[in-house]
Amino acid sequence: MEAMTNWMLDNPEAARWISIGGVLLLCVFVFFVTKRLLLALLTALIRKSSVRWDDILLEKGIFSRLAYLAPTLVIYHFAFLAEPAQAVVIRLASAAMVLIFILSATAFLNAANAIYESTKMSHGRPIKAYIQVVKIVLTLFGFVVVVAVLFERSPWVFLSGLGAMTAVLLLIFKDTILSFVASIQILTYDMIQLGDWIEVPQYGADGDVVDISLHTIKVQNFDKTITTIPTYKLIEGSFKNWRGMTLSGGRRIKRSIHIDMSTIRFCDAEMVGRFEKIRILEEYIRTKREELQHYNEEHGIDDSVLVNGRRMTNIGTFRAYMQAYLRNHPSIDQRMTFLIRQLSPGPHGLPLEVYVFANDTNWVKYEAIQADIFDHLLAVVPQFGLRMFQYPTGYDFNPDADRP
Repeated sequence: MEAMTNWMLDNPEAARWISIGGVLLLCVFVFFVTKRLLLALLTALIRKSSVRWDDILLEKGIFSRLAYLAPTLVIYHFAFLAEPAQAVVIRLASAAMVLIFILSATAFLNAANAIYESTKMSHGRPIKAYIQVVKIVLTLFGFVVVVAVLFERSPWVFLSGLGAMTAVLLLIFKDTILSFVASIQILTYDMIQLGDWIEVPQYGADGDVVDISLHTIKVQNFDKTITTIPTYKLIEGSFKNWRGMTLSGGRRIKRSIHIDMSTIRFCDAEMVGRFEKIRILEEYIRTKREELQHYNEEHGIDDSVLVNGRRMTNIGTFRAYMQAYLRNHPSIDQRMTFLIRQLSPGPHGLPLEVYVFANDTNWVKYEAIQADIFDHLLAVVPQFGLRMFQYPTGYDFNPDADRP
């Protein structure tokens, strides 16, 4: 040791380079201990814990990024060996530590967002946009601090100079500012939540919201494509959110049956007797017949002529059947709007519109309910002496075709 000391005193330049090499080896050793041993031990402890939040901190890479501080601190403390470049090494090491801190802080913000999303509180209240804003501000501030450290200037000198660049910054970050304001409006007025079904025709979006971030909102369409909409553009126009339908528990059925008007007629005794055998029409036929008979007798009307007085019609009886059928249907929500109505006659016949709500909002089940209802109604139309309207086809002009 005495001989080595004497040799180093006699050869200061060589001793300095040997010391620098020793510091570099120490950096490698410290990094190995921190990254491979301490981090591995910490990972094992986290995996054994019963809570989830520490696993998220590990997955987002916070600890692995902090591990780079160890060799950086070694370089910072042994910077005097790099004389005359000591000041440069100190500045570089300090800037590296600030950069590591910024990267670790952004990883922590990502972990905080992931932890929040794993809670029930996050449903419909995403904070991803705000996390992104904080990350942008933190990154900009960190960039200023790094530049200030490298040039040995106070960060406030650079920050004060940003005032003159306000117009340029507003231009550069215009979309970010607009998106941030839009995100606040979306959250404040509860316009959109994750999982909502929305329609935005101007962007061709029709599906479920799968991601809400600062700059974009992602919608997975029903054909499994993804439509990305700028956040601020969404509130510039109009869009339809189907969440209200889902929360109500009922989904609207609004469809018409078009009746050939040439088949509409008054009911004679034979038709009334036949209709009375339909179970769900028994009460209606009895009540209606008594009501019409009482009216005609009270007004002294000669009912031997069909056009005199009040009479039942096959179209009115069919409308009553539709109403009775749907009133007894187990898949129709009886608490919500229930309407069977005639629309204005037109070139497509007389529309009878069904305006009711199914009690299941699931798309597949809703379509099955709607199809079953109209399968039945279309099949029962001929039983009332009516015929569906449709444009004639080649089959209608074929004299040899078999008729039902």
